[in-house]
Amino acid sequence: MPEAGAAAEATGDATARAHRVVRLLRDVLGDAAVLAACAHGSAVLGGLRPTSDVDVLAVLARPTTGAERRALADALLAVSGARAYEGPARPVELSLVVHAEVRPWRYPPVCEYLYGEWLRDDFEAGLTPAPAPCPDLAPLITMARSGDASLLGPRPSELFDPVPEADLRAAIVAGVPELLADLDGDTRNVLLTLARILTTLRTGRIRSKDAAAAALLPELPAEHRPVLAAALGGRAPRRAGPRGVCRRGDQEGASGLKLPVGFS
Repeated sequence: MPEAGAAAEATGDATARAHRVVRLLRDVLGDAAVLAACAHGSAVLGGLRPTSDVDVLAVLARPTTGAERRALADALLAVSGARAYEGPARPVELSLVVHAEVRPWRYPPVCEYLYGEWLRDDFEAGLTPAPAPCPDLAPLITMARSGDASLLGPRPSELFDPVPEADLRAAIVAGVPELLADLDGDTRNVLLTLARILTTLRTGRIRSKDAAAAALLPELPAEHRPVLAAALGGRAPRRAGPRGVCRRGDQEGASGLKLPVGFS
């Protein structure tokens, strides 16, 4: 079947590129520093698209130096995204954690290093973020444990403690204001992410964005369905806003789900 063949090809390409990111990381930090690496995001939740990010979480034995973080940024700028110096490629999202900082689990966890294409301008300008607390690691580690897909070393279920549901909820709510700020420039992704947030708050389980949107779609008021349907179908919605995925009023979402401030 053509669709199955395309999906297999996309998965193979993403996996190959993820292994390339791991090799790049080991080249910069040394083999002994990298305890493990795993996939997360669409590669393990389903819904992988030809343009999906290569999502990699790596676990380190030690903290990084500023020079190492800068060298890693330079290496990733060459191979990540439409503006990659070596030619257009899938965008890379690479997160690094020091094992002792996340096990035993504590909230908020510290992210040792993060690269993503939304940070490209800063990296190209010579800025290199220092390690910092990062609530987003809570859903990321939850996704990694769920997929349990190792690229190097032990599986995520062996490396990470389960993230308590209260911490998972706190983390995904904390990111909503920043997400809504990107609504005009990244409408489709924001709407699908909001759908995933809603279903995660309801169930405690993280789905792919497409699966979350498909589950939420029938519950929306009829006038709002076309917006989310367009996003789910891979099209940029003509009209969009947070109201397209939740009701107004007393901050209730689909099926009466209570939403945190900022969702409506």
